[in-house]
Amino acid sequence: MAETGIRSLSDLFAHLTANHLPELILVGVVTFCLTAALVTVLAARHRARTARLLTERQYSRLLRGTSGYAICMLDREGRVAQWNAGAHALLGYAEDEAFALSFEHFFTVPDRAAGRPRKALEEASAQGIATGIWQCPRRDGIEFWAAGTVETLVEPDGTHIGFSLITRDITQLKNAEEALARKSQQLDTALAHMTQGLCMFDGQERLVLANRAFYRIWSIPEADWGAGCTLEAMTLAGFFSRGDQCRGETLAMIRQSVQRAHECGGTPSWTLEAGPDLILAVTEQPVPDGGWIATFEDITAQRQGEARIAHMAMHDALTGLPNRANFYQGVDDMIGEAGTAGGRLAVIAIDLDRFKEVNDTFGHASGDILLRTIAERLTAARRPGEAIARLGGDEFAAALRYDSRADLNDFIARIRAAITATVTEDGQPLTVGVSLGVAIYPQDGTIRQTLLNNADLAMYRAKATLGESVCFFEPGMDETARQRRQIANDLRHAVGRGEMSLLYQPQRSLRTGELAGYEALLRWRHPTRGFVSPADFIPIAEETGEIIALGEWVLRQACLEARTWPGDEKVAVNLSPVQFLQPDLVEMVRAILIETGLPARRLELEITETAIISDKLRALHCLRQIKAMGVAVAIDDFGTGYSSLDTLQSFPFDRIKIDKSFLIRSEESAQARAIIRAVLALGRSLEIPVLAEGVETENQLRVLEAEGCDEAQGFYFGRPEAPPSQTERGQASGG
Repeated sequence: MAETGIRSLSDLFAHLTANHLPELILVGVVTFCLTAALVTVLAARHRARTARLLTERQYSRLLRGTSGYAICMLDREGRVAQWNAGAHALLGYAEDEAFALSFEHFFTVPDRAAGRPRKALEEASAQGIATGIWQCPRRDGIEFWAAGTVETLVEPDGTHIGFSLITRDITQLKNAEEALARKSQQLDTALAHMTQGLCMFDGQERLVLANRAFYRIWSIPEADWGAGCTLEAMTLAGFFSRGDQCRGETLAMIRQSVQRAHECGGTPSWTLEAGPDLILAVTEQPVPDGGWIATFEDITAQRQGEARIAHMAMHDALTGLPNRANFYQGVDDMIGEAGTAGGRLAVIAIDLDRFKEVNDTFGHASGDILLRTIAERLTAARRPGEAIARLGGDEFAAALRYDSRADLNDFIARIRAAITATVTEDGQPLTVGVSLGVAIYPQDGTIRQTLLNNADLAMYRAKATLGESVCFFEPGMDETARQRRQIANDLRHAVGRGEMSLLYQPQRSLRTGELAGYEALLRWRHPTRGFVSPADFIPIAEETGEIIALGEWVLRQACLEARTWPGDEKVAVNLSPVQFLQPDLVEMVRAILIETGLPARRLELEITETAIISDKLRALHCLRQIKAMGVAVAIDDFGTGYSSLDTLQSFPFDRIKIDKSFLIRSEESAQARAIIRAVLALGRSLEIPVLAEGVETENQLRVLEAEGCDEAQGFYFGRPEAPPSQTERGQASGG
């Protein structure tokens, strides 16, 4: 500066001005600009700092005043730096209590052990934010479900200064979610275990949901046909179709049913026969979006059970044939058809002959086998338009609409063949006969009951007529049947009313002329009919079974009477073939002998060949037991039955009684005398005494004496009279 002559700042300024004026001007301008810029920057920073301080104060006041959420600031180590009112209310810690508490303090012990707090902070540091739900303990130890968000806090320059934590109580929400989940699980369980199939389709016919039963009922693979599949695709794949229905028809049927459900607000249950072994009860309920919910209940077993019950109600349990109710309904239908279309209708009453003997001889199991076999044969023989039924016991019935008598005759022949053919059970032949009564519509009746009654009448006529198995109704049968029914009803009360009595006819020895005994003969004096012939009421008693009680009464009264006789005369009592069907016949005879005190040797039981032939093995077995007691057994009406010689060989009878029909003709018929002579010779050869019935004249007596007959009875010796104990004649004869 000394070299330039500058001594002071003014000299310097003068020098610069003189020599460097442009440069100085430029420097000044730049300096001004820089100064102005610096002032502007400093002012902006001041304003920003002022605004930030204002915002932070406002934000701090906002955070501290917010009570709906727990908001706190954590430092970089995760300790509480700031705490708002919401945190105080939610967690129970005042701000001074919460200050410096670790983030882990707000987790349960198990969560701490699992490192959940640390992992949350690490995730927030790495990702900037971390969210989660956990059980948070309060200051009082009570835990609640908390939902929280942890965010990383950084300075504008990126410096990490801590974390923000926002937490709220979601216990109610969690409980609601859990309740909803439980309900959903319960619903899923209910759907999964429903016996009904359930499915839901939306308005576009897409499957929304379906339960297991739906897939099972329709045999749909669940893995292949889940939600989203269309009704059309499932139907065209073959599901929902019945065996005889094309798939397009099935789809149209479903759509029509759904349309009805939408129009009516739902449809009641309707039945779908989806196959021979699948019957479903279907309901459809529309939903607002145009879709629908359908349920399918498998009622196959129920319907099959109902069908079995209905079948049982209308069919015989033993044979499977239609029963009485079923047959009656069928006859009513046939009458209606015949009345409309014309033609005739035959109603046939069928009764098995000697079936009771099969039951009593071989047991009810064998009888059941016989009935089932007959039913199978009748079913096999039946043709369309023909009806066959079992009404009960050994009663059957049949009906046929026919045009020609030949058709009816053929039907009857097939019925007879099916019934009378022998049935073999365990090597034992079982055989029955059959009696059929036929009534024709319209000539024999125009209503079912009349036809059935008249067919019964004709059947009883067939049963009562020897050699007849089929009988057609005739008008006179009605009155006859009415009389028989009245007699049968009166018979049940005859003994109790004292209308029955026994008369005794003497039997004499033709060699000595002495009284040999009496035959007890039953008589009925009806209060209004008067004397009723045994020929009239005995068959009815046998038919109704009343002969069992009646026969026991006769035997007891005869034994009581004979017990009073002073001599050793025998009393002869007839046994009905029906009585041989009694399982306890032998015991009944024994009990009466004990009860009355009559010695067995003074009782003689008379039986007919018919009683033996109908069930030979059983009859002979009973007779052997009776004879073993000491009771005498006589064969009555000899010569009028079948296989007489075989009968005599089968059992050691004590007496043969010649039927009176031969003796009546003996005076005029050489053939009758020859038969008498032959029977007497047979008796001598077998050493069996012979008694002739029906001796009325001395000439008849002389014939018997000439031929060497042993004993006789008849009007010639005495008519049937009151008990000998009540008459002097009887007592004298017995003396």
